[in-house]
Amino acid sequence: MRAARDWKDYELIDTSGGEKLERWKDVVLIRPDPQVIWSGVGDSPFWEKADARYLRSNKGGGEWEYRRGLPQSWTVSYRELRFHIRPTGFKHTGLFPEQAVNWDYFAEVIRRAGRPVRVLNLFAYTGGATLACAAAGAEVCHVDASKGMVQWARENAALSGLSDRPIRWIVDDCEKFVRREIRRGNRYDAVIMDPPSYGRGPSGEIWKLEEKVHPLAELCADVLNEHPLFFALNSYTTGLSPSVMEYLLGITVAKKFGGRVGADEIGLPVTESGYFLPCGSTALWTAE
Repeated sequence: MRAARDWKDYELIDTSGGEKLERWKDVVLIRPDPQVIWSGVGDSPFWEKADARYLRSNKGGGEWEYRRGLPQSWTVSYRELRFHIRPTGFKHTGLFPEQAVNWDYFAEVIRRAGRPVRVLNLFAYTGGATLACAAAGAEVCHVDASKGMVQWARENAALSGLSDRPIRWIVDDCEKFVRREIRRGNRYDAVIMDPPSYGRGPSGEIWKLEEKVHPLAELCADVLNEHPLFFALNSYTTGLSPSVMEYLLGITVAKKFGGRVGADEIGLPVTESGYFLPCGSTALWTAE
């Protein structure tokens, strides 16, 4: 497992009973996590001192139980990057902290490329990978179907002092956008795909990961230029193992460009237990 160990403003304090106890700077939250199948492991006093807890509903969805007043949003930092955190109605906060291990990797590859780098970030959410790549010197095309998420990402760019960087902010269905880029002759040195398990496009298009990810990965191989640097595919679906994702990039990207493919779980260290909580997987194709 590759773990995001270098956070200062985020900490996964404890896990138990289907929930995780987290510190987001000065705010402590309790959120559900299906990977936490154990109970009674930790005894952190923060379970009783948490500022808010997300309670699932038997009818689907859920709501936040606020134990004390919270700001509507607040800011956390990772290295030189800054992010607005806002608890949403779907248990999320606007950031997946485990992805920091990938941000560091992307930034390192871009910095040592020795040439201009163009990155296409699909399902780009609130911009963690976009900002990491832009801060490292890349030109980035940020694509997400949600206008609200793209606006949130732009706010994060401003917070991080990156508003003047060459970032294209696109609200669109990712597959349709990639097809148009191919027709236009636009090509990229790197592609990042962070697709949801299930979602809807701006016109109500249904996205199911297991059905869509292979044809989209195959399509995205055609939007890479002749000498690409990397291709990253994230998955939060437990049904898609790292080996499945590695195989997928092998028969799409590696088949066309050679290079190397690897995949692994990514996760977060848990303070109380000393173990690591898996938070999904990343498959990586690299030219080297």
